[in-house]
Amino acid sequence: MTNGMLETFTQLGIAIAIGLTIGLERGWKDRESDEGLRVAGLRTFGLIGLLGGLWGLLAHQLDTWLLGFAFLALASLLIVAHVVAVSHTKDFGITTIVAGLITFALGALAVSGSIHVATAGAIITALILSLKPLLHGWLKLLDFDELSAILKLALIWIVILPLMPDQGFGPWQAINPYQIWWMVVLIAGISFAGYAAIKIVGSRKGLLITGFLGGLVSSTAATLNLSKLAQKKARIAVICAAILLAETIMFPRILLEIAVVNRDLLVPTLLPILLMTAVMLVGVIVIWHRKEAPGEAELPVTNPFQIKMALQFGLLLALVMFLAQAFMAWLGDAGIYLVALISGIADVDAITLSLASMARSDLAPETAVRGIVIAAIANTLFKTALALMIAGRQMLWRLLPVALIACVAGGVSLFWL
Repeated sequence: MTNGMLETFTQLGIAIAIGLTIGLERGWKDRESDEGLRVAGLRTFGLIGLLGGLWGLLAHQLDTWLLGFAFLALASLLIVAHVVAVSHTKDFGITTIVAGLITFALGALAVSGSIHVATAGAIITALILSLKPLLHGWLKLLDFDELSAILKLALIWIVILPLMPDQGFGPWQAINPYQIWWMVVLIAGISFAGYAAIKIVGSRKGLLITGFLGGLVSSTAATLNLSKLAQKKARIAVICAAILLAETIMFPRILLEIAVVNRDLLVPTLLPILLMTAVMLVGVIVIWHRKEAPGEAELPVTNPFQIKMALQFGLLLALVMFLAQAFMAWLGDAGIYLVALISGIADVDAITLSLASMARSDLAPETAVRGIVIAAIANTLFKTALALMIAGRQMLWRLLPVALIACVAGGVSLFWL
């Protein structure tokens, strides 16, 4: 047997395997159906895969139009079989028909030389088919605003982002629309992932879990809502632990943003950020072990993604990036630290992304790290002060010492850079 014949048989074998892979899921789903009432089962899908492979070979040797005619013929046959089956089963779903057409196409693709793409397509198709209960369950959990948010997130990522010019504009070339919008997509994705986690887990699974997941969405919003609960004078220790945990999540979030934007900056940032994280977590554990009761709470959780909010964050990010470049030109490193201190009070994401991006070109890595840590310290102190202003002195001795120790630890670690 020549090498060419061996390769052809191998490709046809893969085409059959593709059909059997998809047919395995379809056959298992319809295993209780009476014989003859199924449009296609395990054997049929295996043969459809082989059919696609054979017609792919013929089209390659004769004319590519033959493959199109064969596809139409198979589609017609499956539609007729489906119409007949509907009259008996009253099941109007066309998933099996679509799966059969995909199997034919993947079988033809396998003999064209794209074996890895074809086999990956078969596995993904079978996986999607098997996830019907899970996917339908997710759909039932979605409301219109959440569906709209998913589509808008896809819009700003897949449609708008590629249209943004990837070049600097303005003084110091500080404004790069592509980089700014890409960072908007990153923050929107992280926040929406946290929101989805809260929806799946639920916000009545305990205050600590609520604080953790709320910190993924917005640690400031989580701190605000948890502090309002403390006004009821109940479960103060548990609420304090949840607030500290929500604030702590900011630090891993900073590391994630740095890892995505500028991985070279990750190692020098680890020491101060991990020190602050460790101090905060110790505080969470100590305070939580002194809790009065386990406690649960239903916190208001709003959809974190809207186009208006994305635009606002984009404008904030552009402003921070411009100010950072301007202050660096005017005041040197001191200007960077000043911008970090001021902007970090309101939003640590914008300054983190800005400095991480600048460190890829004209900003010294150690200056960027110091600026990020200064912003994190400012943000931590601001949120702690916010909690104390809302909940009162009852939180003072629990929250303030932990926040101060964490900030001092982060500040001292900067001298080792």
